[in-house]
Amino acid sequence: MVACNPQSSKKNTVSDDILIESTKDFPFMWENANVYFLLTDRFSNGDTTNDFSYERKLDGSKLRSYEGGDIRGVINKMEEGYFDRLGITAIWITPPVENVHGFVDEGTGKTYAYHGYWPRDWTNIDANLGTMADYKEFVDKAHDHGIRVLMDVVLNHTGPDNKIDSAWPEDWVRQGPNCNYKDFNSAVTCTLVSHLADIRTESDEPVELPQFLLDKWEEEGRLTQELQELDDFFARTGHPRAPRFYIIKWLTDYIRVFGVDGFRVDTAKHVEPSVWQELFNEALLALEEWKMNNPEEKLDDNPFYMVGEVYGYSINSGDSYDFGDTTINYFDCGFNSLINFSFRDDVKKEEETLFTQYSNRVSQQGGLLNYTASHDDDHSFDKLRETPFNVGTKLLLAPGASQIYYGDETARVLVEAGAEGDANLRTNMNWVDLAKNKSQNDYTIKQVHAHYSKLGQFRKEHPAVGAGQHKMLVESPYTFSRTLKNGSISDKVVVVLDRTIAPIDVSTIYEEGTLVKDYYSDTKTKVENGKVRFDTGYPILLIGE
Repeated sequence: MVACNPQSSKKNTVSDDILIESTKDFPFMWENANVYFLLTDRFSNGDTTNDFSYERKLDGSKLRSYEGGDIRGVINKMEEGYFDRLGITAIWITPPVENVHGFVDEGTGKTYAYHGYWPRDWTNIDANLGTMADYKEFVDKAHDHGIRVLMDVVLNHTGPDNKIDSAWPEDWVRQGPNCNYKDFNSAVTCTLVSHLADIRTESDEPVELPQFLLDKWEEEGRLTQELQELDDFFARTGHPRAPRFYIIKWLTDYIRVFGVDGFRVDTAKHVEPSVWQELFNEALLALEEWKMNNPEEKLDDNPFYMVGEVYGYSINSGDSYDFGDTTINYFDCGFNSLINFSFRDDVKKEEETLFTQYSNRVSQQGGLLNYTASHDDDHSFDKLRETPFNVGTKLLLAPGASQIYYGDETARVLVEAGAEGDANLRTNMNWVDLAKNKSQNDYTIKQVHAHYSKLGQFRKEHPAVGAGQHKMLVESPYTFSRTLKNGSISDKVVVVLDRTIAPIDVSTIYEEGTLVKDYYSDTKTKVENGKVRFDTGYPILLIGE
């Protein structure tokens, strides 16, 4: 083992009303976070002047060119209160750093770096997405709305070699062999796919900066500054000038300068686990410094947070991931949480089975980010959005943190004619469908949006939803409680699914006379004779004080 240094199945009938009323002021907990994940290029176009930066063109295969979405578009939606209405407490956008300018033409045809995972210069924001000033404003606006920022970071590889961009030197990257996943080394010391140059993250050998990067910085008028900052970093840390430490410096600058709250780490299992500990240690320090220097801007005193994409990690894996010859506990390697790849299959289970399983897992280990759809999981659940209410209910009420993928809340269909592979998962956000309240299957888009919003608000207001202990109270109508006692935080909720109009017994949860609210209908009542009654007409009750 490689060690680190530990530090209801029925569709709901709903209106399209969205209710927002903050009634509680619990401290934020990552264990209960409601994370919104979006592909910046596919979300909202706030600045049409940057749509074709670096002479990029709209000439790629279907949905494999840049479509125009940018950071300004995300800021605009932030200011409109879009994320507030959904009860979002953290936002994760695809990597914003400057990607390769060119394209590759393999397999699925011509493909640009619209997704953000082909880095060229970690010290700059990609011009198609905006500027450093835009990114600062994005972080500031998110914080103004009480939303934490998860920065998507890539340390495993550079962008692919192509006819336009200069290649990275051989002492920085390897061009093979391709990973075959037979054991630890063949998943780590290898190229993820044939065209992605793999960073030599295992090396401690000092390397010089690539000439193309020095020339670029000089042309942009920041060569002296960048070199001085690197000198200061290596003098402070004592690290060798090896490839990974350059990138760790560049990534943590976004924390130290802008106050980024956490990292979502891409391709985590393809890098030596100890590297993530090194990144996390530097990130912890960077956020501490930012909060010390910006006491009026910080949201709280929570330390830096890091969630990893260990592809294939499952709730059934326990604490570790098995490579066959080596088992890695990533929670001992700087990670607070891992993305749970099994939820999109587990969502098929009955509610009580699902919730009990996940409650037990969270109480034992914590650190779980659940999702049903994503940008690169071809097994995303309900691609045609046939059961959006059921999916939303299970995702947002499941123990652990929840990840809404852009368009989950608007039933954005994950299939598009002419698109191949993961491009189907990356269609443009369906704002027009939401505005026109399009009818789809047997529902309207605004009904789905309202459903996600009410559940999201409930989760936001009550940390017990994601971080509390689950207990079934009544089998029919299915009624359960979640209770949380964590230091100064004491919270308890009761949820009823597929309910009848009969009074609900809450005597074991709330004291007589307690004023409680149903967050789904925004109605209030008092506990009388140990029971509450809400005549709302909805098949779901979300009860909290």
